[in-house]
Amino acid sequence: MSGLPVVLCVAEKPSLAASIAGFLSEGKHRSRRGGQEVHEFERDFNGARCHFKVTAVIGHVLSIDFPAKFQSWDLDPAILFDAPVQKKEATPKARVVEHLEREAKGASHLILWLDCDREGENICFEVIDACAPVMRPNVVGHTFVHRAKFSAVSKESIERAMRTLGAPNRDEALAVDARQELDLKVGVAFTRFQTRFFQGRYSHLDASVISYGPCQTPTLNFAVQRHLEIVSHTPEDFWSLHVEVRSASLGKTLVTRWERERVFDADVGEMFRSMVAEDQHALVETVEETEEFKRRPPGLNTVDLLKAASAGMGMGAHRAMQVAERLYIQGFISYPRTESTAYPPGFDLKGTLKAQRGHPDWGEWVEELLAGSMTKPRGGKDEGDHPPITPVRSATESAVGGGEAWRLYDFVARHFIASVSPDCAYVSRRATLVAGSERFRVSGQTVIAPGWTTVMPHRAVEDSPLGEIERGESLPIATVELQQGTTSPPPYLS
Repeated sequence: MSGLPVVLCVAEKPSLAASIAGFLSEGKHRSRRGGQEVHEFERDFNGARCHFKVTAVIGHVLSIDFPAKFQSWDLDPAILFDAPVQKKEATPKARVVEHLEREAKGASHLILWLDCDREGENICFEVIDACAPVMRPNVVGHTFVHRAKFSAVSKESIERAMRTLGAPNRDEALAVDARQELDLKVGVAFTRFQTRFFQGRYSHLDASVISYGPCQTPTLNFAVQRHLEIVSHTPEDFWSLHVEVRSASLGKTLVTRWERERVFDADVGEMFRSMVAEDQHALVETVEETEEFKRRPPGLNTVDLLKAASAGMGMGAHRAMQVAERLYIQGFISYPRTESTAYPPGFDLKGTLKAQRGHPDWGEWVEELLAGSMTKPRGGKDEGDHPPITPVRSATESAVGGGEAWRLYDFVARHFIASVSPDCAYVSRRATLVAGSERFRVSGQTVIAPGWTTVMPHRAVEDSPLGEIERGESLPIATVELQQGTTSPPPYLS
């Protein structure tokens, strides 16, 4: 080390540590195994040449539990709410604490590269507790613990974090401590209570432990309520009119929607069918035409990403987050855990967009946006945690590895581009028709400018013009049918 001051950098995952070391060292680091992998190089810091060591933990360093005397199930579960808790190493076999103590020994500075959320802040102080006692700071009156804040794994983002180092947030870390203690006490107390309660009444239960989760159990209640609604549903027959009219201007028939929608008596339905059929023509009572807009999406947060993955990519929430975090660590997308849908002030929208200008799938639209049609994003909410999820660099299907990774990256990139694109504009025409004293509605729409749906065509407005229908016009009735259906139960929750 040549007597240089030592700067220890700690990331949340080994793969992230490797990426950070690569950016900070210009790819000239040396790696060795020391419990977790350690990457070493020299670099200037605070005006002096320093020896950098970049390593990682594997999530939380510590976990909490009750002391031994509260581990017995013979105790009244209620006493657990007032019982003390203690911290212990989360994964003793990994010897993470020992690894941190060894690498931090004699170090002058500690830079924390944990994820920039509450859990990350909590892990910061777990790392500090392990490292600070064995460090040897060479500064007087100044902090030797630094917090790096970043939302993307790219050279620009990592270097910016190095220039803007701050301090870890103890309040956020304590909030996680409080949540962990509540989860432990509520979870263990209710698990013991309900296990003993149900096992004493239902001997055929096939579980030795009936666990309670502060989030999972209330969620289970929603699922059970919906299941009970489904099994208790009594199907009921109904009848509805299906009427089609001929449009001379379009040269085809138009399907109408009956204003009553449906009736629950077959004789009444037949009466309405006969009345309409006798008229043979439907009179156009009103025609309305308005210009409407399908608004561009706001910034992408985690919940909307997971919804899209579940609905259109064939990925459950857990799998989608695994893929998203891998794309983040590889530097393809920004940090995927965020509640924000508004870009913060100063966010480089144009720079992020420019990175996509040469892409073979959407580069042409990006060029058009950069030429002048780029639009200020919609409102949304800035929760102050991380910016919305965006692409960090342009990538093709083969570059990200295809399959699930490509489907997720493709969606993230298209969503960002859509969020700075103009709204989709279209003309909507709606007409009310009267036949046999019954009213029917028909509508159509014509796209004027596709706007953001150019890059997200699966959400495009369908171009279905209504034609030149005028008020007072009489349209021949092509079809009158009385169709029978049965009411359905609500669907299972997705």
